[in-house]
Amino acid sequence: MLSRTVITGTGSYIPTEVRTNAQFAKQNFFSEQSEALKIESRLIIDKFEKITGIAERRYVSNNLNTSDIATIAAKNAIDNSGIDIESLDVIIVAHNFGNVVTNTIQTDAVPSLANRVKHYLKIKNPKCVAYDLLFGCPGWVQGVIHTDAFFKAGIAKNALVIGAETLSRVIDQYDRDSMIFSDGAGAAVLQYKEVEEDGSGILGTAALSHSLEEAYYINMDKSYFPQSDKAIRYIKMKGRKVYEYALTHVPAAMKECIDKSGIKIEDVRKIFIHQANEKMDHAILERLFKLYGITEYLHAIMPMTISWLGNSSVASIPTLLDLIQKGKINDQQITSGDKVVFASVGAGMNINAVIYQF
Repeated sequence: MLSRTVITGTGSYIPTEVRTNAQFAKQNFFSEQSEALKIESRLIIDKFEKITGIAERRYVSNNLNTSDIATIAAKNAIDNSGIDIESLDVIIVAHNFGNVVTNTIQTDAVPSLANRVKHYLKIKNPKCVAYDLLFGCPGWVQGVIHTDAFFKAGIAKNALVIGAETLSRVIDQYDRDSMIFSDGAGAAVLQYKEVEEDGSGILGTAALSHSLEEAYYINMDKSYFPQSDKAIRYIKMKGRKVYEYALTHVPAAMKECIDKSGIKIEDVRKIFIHQANEKMDHAILERLFKLYGITEYLHAIMPMTISWLGNSSVASIPTLLDLIQKGKINDQQITSGDKVVFASVGAGMNINAVIYQF
């Protein structure tokens, strides 16, 4: 017998407000130089969908904030796990902007979202430590890596890791990249358990940060609209730079994690990759397999939700995991013994990966 970090429950929250690509048809888009794009919005949207794979996305309703949907996902994960909430040692909430109340421009992360979730769950145990994690889109995976380290260090035995975001409230409507981002929340309960040699749990992890020029590939900046208030900042992305960075570094990081775990690429049954951009995600996998001398891979190995959920940042991987665990994605399932990869890339620029056996 040995001890491993095991996922014992998952949960998610899918926002109720659906925003289709067609609803952007009358939007005027501007360039980074605040010049109106001369291409028709319809053509911009058609090209956008072909590249990203996004046909629609989900936004939260006005009465909900990031901490609210984080709590809903957390409750679902706790119910799925059956864990006594008072036995939780750690609550980690990965996000990027805290709570952004509808029609405001100020983020709110005091108290931390994790403390708010603990409050909403009515957890009394003062030894249950709650904190937020800022690591760009890979935040939820990094929370899992933190948890695995805490468990191995003897600091904790039970943890709740949540990824939640309301990106719809920090996007610049005049920037075509704004169509990428969406809202959502996903959560998992992790426990340190004794398992057989071939039992469930984390087999290996890896994480990287490149923060020289790469630090500002994704950042906050003024609206592209010429008459906008220059004091207000929105999420901005150098799309081409992010794409090239991801293709250069993510496959290598995933390979490092797979090799460290002592498994073969042929043993990997699923790859849960951050739902950032469909074309980019497929290109990452192609490069990963080429690093092993494999020129083709089965697309079914990489389940996708981006077409209808968009890019929900830290929520994308735990949401994807929960939907598959609950049988809510056609032709995708996980069976006992399956080895999977969680991998993500995002602002920082940060990359991470986890090998997990079910």
